[in-house]
Amino acid sequence: MASVDLRDNLLGISWVDSGWVPILNPSNVLEYFSERSNPFYDRTCNNEVVKMQRLTLDHLNQMVGVEYILLHAQEPILYIIRKQQRQSPTQVIPLADYYIIAGVVYQAPDLGSVISSRVLSAVHGIQSAFDEAMSFCRYHPSKGYWWHFKDQEERERVKPKSKRKEEPSSLFQRQRVDTLLLDLRNKFPPTFYQPKPGEKPVPVEVKKEPEVPVEIVKPPEERDTKPPAPPGPPRPAPQTTPNKPPPEKPTNIFDVAGLLWIFLCTSKPRVDCYGYCI
Repeated sequence: MASVDLRDNLLGISWVDSGWVPILNPSNVLEYFSERSNPFYDRTCNNEVVKMQRLTLDHLNQMVGVEYILLHAQEPILYIIRKQQRQSPTQVIPLADYYIIAGVVYQAPDLGSVISSRVLSAVHGIQSAFDEAMSFCRYHPSKGYWWHFKDQEERERVKPKSKRKEEPSSLFQRQRVDTLLLDLRNKFPPTFYQPKPGEKPVPVEVKKEPEVPVEIVKPPEERDTKPPAPPGPPRPAPQTTPNKPPPEKPTNIFDVAGLLWIFLCTSKPRVDCYGYCI
């Protein structure tokens, strides 16, 4: 197979003449493209014949061979020139396209070159991915195959832990929490409150509810088994003296101790294991 000359491939090169860039316009862009230093220009084209005979470009339609025409112009930055093979005044075959961007001339790639470049880039990326994947593969007869990523472990150690994004609470959760807080506040009222931040807390007066006295209820067995008292003779009505003062209370120390003992015994009744008062 014959070797391909790299000089024939003009897709990787560009050409520019800085002296033409400020004055470049659609009327002189073909003259700029036909400079002798331009590697994209063919000296055997019909444009060169018309230029030497000092004819207008309209005579190109009456000639046969290779020619260059201005296909598209977008002043002042973009110009597209087409190289084509003319066979008749109405029949031409496109050969190549060239675009000029800010005075720099490039050759537009053909469809085969674009597909070949994209396929080569895809194959290179797939091959690199397989090579990198094989570098993390490990094998041992007792364990089998597994993956070992050292770079990932180091990145996880160095990378700061991201804070978990808190989700907003729902209406049911807020109402439930408010209900529980109100219940706890009623059970355990605050003993201090602070009017403003930085001020001294002020104690809160808590009113205690009076305790309900516990009634001593004897078991029904004791109430049923106790025999009723026998009827006795009628007691005479006590005689009252209207102006007689009440009797004086004893002031003896033994009487005071006896009263204290009776108060202690009656204030805290004791109950045995069967529910009877002692």
